Amino acid sequence: MGLRTTHAVALFGVDGVLVEIEADVRSGGLPGVQLLGLPDAALQESKNRVRAAITNSGESWPQSHVTLALSPAALPKTGTSFDTALAVAVLAATEWIPYAPLEGTVFFGELALDGRVRTVAGLLPGLLAAAEGGMRRAVVPAAGLAEARSVPGIEVLGAESLGEVVSWARGEGDLHQCPADGPREAAEDVTEEDLADVRGQPEARRALEIAAAGGHHLLMIGPPGTGKTMLARRLCGLLPELSAEEALETTAIHSVAGVLPEGGALVRSAPFVAPHHSVSVSGLIGGGTGLARPGAVSRAHRGVLFVDEACEFGAQRLESLRTALEEGEVRISRKDGTLRYPARFQLVLATNPCPCAPARELDCRCTSQARRRYLNKLSGPLLDRTDLRVRMRPVTTGDLVSGGEPETSARVRARVSRAREAAAHRWREYGWRTNSEVPGPKLRGEFALPGTTTALVDRGLDTGALTARGADRCLRVAWTLSDLEGAERPEAEHVAAALQFRERPVV
Repeated sequence: MGLRTTHAVALFGVDGVLVEIEADVRSGGLPGVQLLGLPDAALQESKNRVRAAITNSGESWPQSHVTLALSPAALPKTGTSFDTALAVAVLAATEWIPYAPLEGTVFFGELALDGRVRTVAGLLPGLLAAAEGGMRRAVVPAAGLAEARSVPGIEVLGAESLGEVVSWARGEGDLHQCPADGPREAAEDVTEEDLADVRGQPEARRALEIAAAGGHHLLMIGPPGTGKTMLARRLCGLLPELSAEEALETTAIHSVAGVLPEGGALVRSAPFVAPHHSVSVSGLIGGGTGLARPGAVSRAHRGVLFVDEACEFGAQRLESLRTALEEGEVRISRKDGTLRYPARFQLVLATNPCPCAPARELDCRCTSQARRRYLNKLSGPLLDRTDLRVRMRPVTTGDLVSGGEPETSARVRARVSRAREAAAHRWREYGWRTNSEVPGPKLRGEFALPGTTTALVDRGLDTGALTARGADRCLRVAWTLSDLEGAERPEAEHVAAALQFRERPVV
């Protein structure tokens, strides 16, 4: 009996920290277990789970004092993913299993009382942190192998029970191998929603294309049944597939949130998240008791956050979006530190024009004051961050039966792809991918347009009709319009069109 060490990973947001677990088993003294290193309540309970799992796996629990220390000691540890590493450390310290196979190995998994190894949330970011920390091998729950195969640079083995881990360490059996076919991608939906399904609304369709091409935020105002939700759901179909780096980052967030697709497939398509208007602030932004979980804004990272019935969300929830919109990430403060979750998403707001929400404006029973009060729930600072504003009109019989076939998502996506490639080429040395990411000083400095081109925006600034932020957003949309037309730089008509999308009255 003596001192042995194993490794696990502690998660803080999507960032992982390698944790060293020391097990000290000494003869003499009163039998008992002491857990050190700022464990939370769930981790404190692991002492009983680990003891039961070891004895129910046919091994003996030491009849002496066991000290388990998790370091860095000043770092708070949360959750149940340390169970397997703790059990293996105890077995190695009591010399029930050899230590050599454990060197350079990190362990993940919650233990059931009968020794089964259960999967845990955040497996993917934990493995990424382990690989970055120099670990050569990882033992994970067998149910998490599909998720684990997305991580390069580390050997991954799967275990269904603690008994399998013990047999493997003794050289008496093998663990499950990670599938050799590489990271599996989420299967494409054969019933993909197509833009051709939307009849009428040419202005809104154009705004959706611009939003997709430049990564711009969009506001749609109109009565029920005009296609606001249909259009919003089709925005993801116009966006390009995520890059390998973006896919890993997005999948890591979904892993921590516990919302990965069946089989742990790598998220390759832009996610679409539509929270209900009754969602709490922590459900929207992230948080909760114990280990703060990603909110809707982080689950929509690299995708679309659709806020339907926006005026029903309440001021506190809507205003909480502002920081994420500007910074592209969410910081959640806790007494022991601050968690960070990426949150670079496209915001699509949709709302009815009034509380009674009739199909036709002529049937509205609301007073002008009531309409104004309703739409004023969308604050000025939030509206200032929306690049495109569209008024939706009721669909007529003519929209449904006349005219040619509407453009499909594939045709629009091709134009969006060309525009995004042009923008990415222009901004590549600065690390930006879309026009929406370009800071205002860069647009007004090195990439400043002639005064004759920006005359309308300048006039809006001088008269107070535009804020400085609003002017910058108009310029970003103008660059996107020029990219869609294949122009080298925006002209006056592009700036005028961008300003027209922004100047539409909301109230």
